[in-house]
Amino acid sequence: MLINCVVYENGTKLADIPVSRINEYIALPNCFVWVALHDPAPEEMDEVQQAFGLHALAVEDAQNGHQRPKVEEYGDSLFVVMHLIDAETAEARHSMEVGEVDVFVGHNYVVSVRNRSTHGFTEVRERCQREPELLKNGPGFVLYALMDAVVDRYFPAIDAFDVELEAIEERIFTQGGARENIQRLYGLKQRLTVLKHAVAPLLEGANRLHGGRVPQVCMGTQEYFRDVLDHLSRINGTIDSMRDTIGTAIQANLSMVTIADGEVTKRLAAWAAIFAVCTAFVGVWGMNFDHMPELKWRYGYAMALGLIVAVCGYLYYRFRKAGWV
Repeated sequence: MLINCVVYENGTKLADIPVSRINEYIALPNCFVWVALHDPAPEEMDEVQQAFGLHALAVEDAQNGHQRPKVEEYGDSLFVVMHLIDAETAEARHSMEVGEVDVFVGHNYVVSVRNRSTHGFTEVRERCQREPELLKNGPGFVLYALMDAVVDRYFPAIDAFDVELEAIEERIFTQGGARENIQRLYGLKQRLTVLKHAVAPLLEGANRLHGGRVPQVCMGTQEYFRDVLDHLSRINGTIDSMRDTIGTAIQANLSMVTIADGEVTKRLAAWAAIFAVCTAFVGVWGMNFDHMPELKWRYGYAMALGLIVAVCGYLYYRFRKAGWV
């Protein structure tokens, strides 16, 4: 679906145009066209491809979707893939929906193709139009604005993960919550891995837009991409730190489970020892006589029961004092 098709001249919006008139404007000096698509049909992608001469391999990647974040050069144009993650889905307990935006950038055009995401980039277009002096830098600045918006959406997700991790850590030493804690920790680790897969490759790609041989379409905007690179580096470091914390929390939780199992084992051993004493006395004396433990002693039976109760009581006292029962 076509969202916008706008032509800009010297950083100022000139007009909204249909795709069929793109060729009339991209030939004009100091003009570029910005096209935004959302889950486009193959026919729409074909029309845009023909209008801008997009590379067939890049268009194929955009149509197939589910691409790894990357920055690729095709001649004097760029093809950038970024993953879209919303904070609302990041707070889900079991899974996290991941969208994708594919951006084609040339010296006189920008084409953004958004897939599997309802959160658009209206605020990015409004920001660019409020800053005509920066928009004069052309498609390179638009690419920066899109990348900056995508990366900024990762921060609320990180905040949501951090809050959840703190809540789980507070429950680690709570009795009876071991299984739920481990399930939540593994779920959180899985979602962090999804975010890691979005950030780490994009960090590598963004580095190519800042230092070394910078693509021609990004000339003059390197300092802006340095800002994106800095944000990605911070997010990547935070993810690694949180994953280490989760690993430590899992080990602590498993240790608590082991300690709890040891407590149960000690209680069972203590009661087994108490009943073993009873069994030993009864086994030695037997219970087939008129009087026990001596055959003709009138108070032998009562004495045997009293001795058993006394010894078992003493053992219970000792185990109780030691914290075994």
